Amino acid sequence: MNIMLFHSAYGLRPAVHAAADQLRAAGHEVWTPDLFEGRTFETVEEGLAFREELGTDELLKRAVLAAAPYSERGLVYAGFSLGAATAQTLALGDDKARGLLLLHGTSDIAENASVADLPVQLHVAEPDAFETDDWLSAWYLRMGRAGADVEVYRYPGAGHLYTDPDLDDYDAEAAEATWRTALGFLDSL
Repeated sequence: MNIMLFHSAYGLRPAVHAAADQLRAAGHEVWTPDLFEGRTFETVEEGLAFREELGTDELLKRAVLAAAPYSERGLVYAGFSLGAATAQTLALGDDKARGLLLLHGTSDIAENASVADLPVQLHVAEPDAFETDDWLSAWYLRMGRAGADVEVYRYPGAGHLYTDPDLDDYDAEAAEATWRTALGFLDSL
């Protein structure tokens, strides 16, 4: 698979490169665009403040420009938290998208969003202050109405960005289960 992997609000950190290497080791081609142009942050609040300063339109423009040279190949869009939201937006707008792998995040869905059986897999902590139960229930229903084939995996007790070993959120058991399941998902596409 050709995978476009977007970083979280922390920026393009070592955990994103490690995830890309893991995906490459499984036989996938992976791109990790730096939507923050070299900036990384120590806290999610700092990263979100930078994203606000940058603006959603500019962030999406950078993501589209990063994906455009490869979209004809049929990309799997993937991302971590804020990057998952970005991946979702691009996948729902790309009729050649092969799949969507969401790690720790989702995004709003346009009322007119429509895809033809897009395979989607979401991995998220339970509970997660950024992805509440009510939000996820509504998101799941809207994704289904848009035509996505959605699988959701919840990880009780894990922190929000539980796959990043450099953060306090890290949960080794949940991260291992996530990657095992995600690699199976990618192999099925």
